[in-house]
Amino acid sequence: MKQRFKKIQNMENTTVATAKTFFSELEKETIVKAIQEAEKNTSGEIRLHLENKCSRDPLHRAKEVFAELKMHKTELKNGVLIYIAVQDHQIAIWGGEGINYHVGQAFWEDEVNIITSHFKAGKYTEGVSKAIIQVGENLKKYFPYINGDTNELPDEISIN
Repeated sequence: MKQRFKKIQNMENTTVATAKTFFSELEKETIVKAIQEAEKNTSGEIRLHLENKCSRDPLHRAKEVFAELKMHKTELKNGVLIYIAVQDHQIAIWGGEGINYHVGQAFWEDEVNIITSHFKAGKYTEGVSKAIIQVGENLKKYFPYINGDTNELPDEISIN
């Protein structure tokens, strides 16, 4: 079976608090708006999940969170989860079977690299938001908005 995702990077040179305080309320609003903008022209679903620490392989944990958030239940299997363990400086992206079928490994690596390069520069909100918008653009290519489409998952940031 082909593994779905993908690259895990150590985010060195970042200073973090906790998952709850990593982003300010204003920054959280900015990220939620990016999710809403990204989903405007697609039936795909994007979520961001933050945790303090990851006690196992971050990719495996991202897959677990993907299931916990019921992202695998989207009609077209086109959900994408950006997972960040803020105190461990780990990131992983996990996508549903539908979107993974269409995009290659390089796409996921590019998204992780966008986030980590911004994080290293202290631009956390910008990095996550930019990756979300780019994921939305790819979702739009393969899963365009269909009249009557409903938002299958909440847009808010998930924090554990």
